Amino acid sequence: MTTVLDILDKGTAYLEKRGIDEARRNMQMLVAHQLGCTRMDLYLRFDQPIEETDLGPLREALRKRGEGVPVQHLLGTVFFRRHEFRTDARALIPRPETEELAEWLAGNVALPDGASILDMGTGSGCLGLSLAADFPRARVTLADVSAEALALARENSEANGFGGVEFVESDLFSALPGEQRFDLIAANLPYVPEGEEVAAEVRHDPALALFGGADGLDVIRRFIPEAASRLNPGGWLALEIGAGQSAEVESLLIREGLKDVLTLNDLSGIPRFPIARRA
Repeated sequence: MTTVLDILDKGTAYLEKRGIDEARRNMQMLVAHQLGCTRMDLYLRFDQPIEETDLGPLREALRKRGEGVPVQHLLGTVFFRRHEFRTDARALIPRPETEELAEWLAGNVALPDGASILDMGTGSGCLGLSLAADFPRARVTLADVSAEALALARENSEANGFGGVEFVESDLFSALPGEQRFDLIAANLPYVPEGEEVAAEVRHDPALALFGGADGLDVIRRFIPEAASRLNPGGWLALEIGAGQSAEVESLLIREGLKDVLTLNDLSGIPRFPIARRA
């Protein structure tokens, strides 16, 4: 008879041998998901036998996790701020760093009623939809070059009950009306340099959403000039970038005449979030 504790211990050892970080937590998440309970519930169910109907799917999920398939893809969802979002190979897995950016914007940006918000490169929609929740009187547009990513964002919008959000398939601003202006533009665009080694889990994300040319900034260099011209007076521009890119990105923002340019650190101390405003 295999109990909850047995499968937790054996699965954790299996993942540790395969170099999976936070192996115990990963195994708890897989078991809780399969049994339809929370991770905390598992502590009260250590002696509960696991039926073969649950063991089969757990073994398959454990095998995939050991091969580097992200635990978020195996679970199918991830929590981001106050909402649960679907996640799969169509878009980047929502990252804690992006959640930090969403929290900073919610706590530090004041927008007028009826403000316009754009989430460029929306992916799963987690950033733009969180901003829609934080600024309920704003008009929110989610844009992405990937039709598959936009489909996932729509699913997340519907699953969380967001109404009135606009979705636009667009290579940066190419499909957005030329006269359209925004009070806040947020963007998590590709910024990983081509050829840079990434973790096994990250390799399951779409390459289109990851890599940004030789130094990682090709897409951002295209984006910033037009984004600056699309801001209303006093409007905010906020980005997420990689380690070592802040000086170049700040120079690009200053070159476009934006003011109050600074880069906020993430919780690891990495300059991660360039912020600027239009005069």
